[in-house]
Amino acid sequence: MKGKIALLLSLMLLSVSAAAAQCPSYLNLKLRKLHSQEMVDLCALTDGKPVLIVNTASHCGFTPQFKGLEALHEKYRDKGLVVIGFPSNDFFQEEKQEQDTAKICYINYGVKFTMLATSSVKGRQVNPVFAYLNSQTGEPKWNFFKYLVSADGKSVQRFSSRVTPDSPELTDAIDKLLATPASN
Repeated sequence: MKGKIALLLSLMLLSVSAAAAQCPSYLNLKLRKLHSQEMVDLCALTDGKPVLIVNTASHCGFTPQFKGLEALHEKYRDKGLVVIGFPSNDFFQEEKQEQDTAKICYINYGVKFTMLATSSVKGRQVNPVFAYLNSQTGEPKWNFFKYLVSADGKSVQRFSSRVTPDSPELTDAIDKLLATPASN
């Protein structure tokens, strides 16, 4: 019996190690969820799935895009797409208090996709996820830039704030990415 348990534990550790090895280094971290003490393991959340990453702000002309982002989340989550919001005050349009950011996201716009704690998406204090995205595509020029990342984490497509969540440009790219088998 002890041998079977040891074998089972070894197999579980190998599968965890394999999953961690497949996780891109820029997603191999845990970040705090918006207005919560809960930590989000980005590797576990995005494991083998395409991801739409968005830098957001509460008081921007593009803030109503939260509704469209939530609609994308609802439409594509069962097909594997993960949507993650990164509130940022880099363009001076984010609430000072995280609870107020949370209210705008969750109550005003009904956001259910993963929202992380406020962080920088450009400059010297850039968070690790955006440091990688920026190295691939350049820094966001404004709030609500969208980054569509392949399931293996290697391919990144950037869409400006003016590309709305329901635009054919973005939805076609999502459909194409979802139709592409993940490379291992």
